[in-house]
Amino acid sequence: MLFNACNCVSGSSLLSAYGPLCAGGAGFVSAMVASMVASAQTARAQTLGRAIPEVDRLAVRIVTDNMVIQFVPAEKRDGLTIERRTTGNLIPDAWPRASLNAEWGLSMHAESQRGGEVRNVLIDFGYTPEVLLNNMAILKVDPAILDALVLSHGHYDHFGGMVGFLAANKSKLKSKMPFFVGGEDCFCLRKTPAGNFGALDRKAIFEANLELMMAEGPAIVAGHGFTTGRIGQRSFETPLRATSEIVGIFDGFGCYPEKMPPAKNTGGYIPDDFEHEIATNYVVKDRGLVVLTSCSHRGVINTVKQAQEVSGIDKVHAVIGGFHVVPPLGDDYIRQTIEAFKEIDPDHLIPAHCSGDRFYDLARQAMPDKVIHSAVGTRFIFGA
Repeated sequence: MLFNACNCVSGSSLLSAYGPLCAGGAGFVSAMVASMVASAQTARAQTLGRAIPEVDRLAVRIVTDNMVIQFVPAEKRDGLTIERRTTGNLIPDAWPRASLNAEWGLSMHAESQRGGEVRNVLIDFGYTPEVLLNNMAILKVDPAILDALVLSHGHYDHFGGMVGFLAANKSKLKSKMPFFVGGEDCFCLRKTPAGNFGALDRKAIFEANLELMMAEGPAIVAGHGFTTGRIGQRSFETPLRATSEIVGIFDGFGCYPEKMPPAKNTGGYIPDDFEHEIATNYVVKDRGLVVLTSCSHRGVINTVKQAQEVSGIDKVHAVIGGFHVVPPLGDDYIRQTIEAFKEIDPDHLIPAHCSGDRFYDLARQAMPDKVIHSAVGTRFIFGA
């Protein structure tokens, strides 16, 4: 096993602006031991075979998102029931005081049913544990029923709530429950132009008695869903990539150099290519694919096409999650994305989190019967 002891940047700790000190001497030994322990608690996910899972019904609840919407009624559309929740009590100082909260981040709860078999998956953890735990309690999403956890990629607005969630619920979670990530790259330290953007806490995952599942390729999730595996670059898309990453272990955090491509092990920060990002997908009987994109750093059209390719199913029933089509990309880019969606012809488009208001506005103009606003607490039931 190889470790580059100089693979670091200046700074005194993980919380410094640009990273921690080098892992040398005792730190090198600690990194070796940690890597051996991690290897013993990490597995390769079950690959997607020829028999693609199919479910009778899928309900996707938005647990954390950027927006809470009041006074929008429930509705039914073709193959879709939309249940909406208010923020809670609207009478000041009257009981109960609990209220749904919004923040910059995303978390979704997927409940699937096939015959009498039900499976529950939590996809991403939002930005803070306070919002995640508050909203899960109000929405009555019981951690004890979860069959799998999926983290789409290594950005803090998707994993920030994880450590607090695990600390509060590890006694309730199923033993050895699978925790899916798209590869070792998910654990690398990242920064934005403003400074440190954190790193995923591998130790917290193991201390919660979870099994870390590496899903670089398409993988079965809880017997009902599947991940895309790594998303190929096959369309015009060049979404914004505002973070950089560094290979190495710093203060116990980071990605193991021996498990990363040598080209990325440069000793410094490099542009983040998000090769590890994955989407979670379901096939709803007689309806088609439901693609939960999460954030679409590899391109939302690329993400949908990847789900189509690995499943062999062309019909897209719904796309829900972050589309990452934001104003700096310009209206021409946004319209090109909308035209690509028209060719795919999904029944429903549900942009959330990082989709961008300009995309939502233009998509509603071009596809008025397909685009639906996401909001915290909203539950989308497919196949109902």
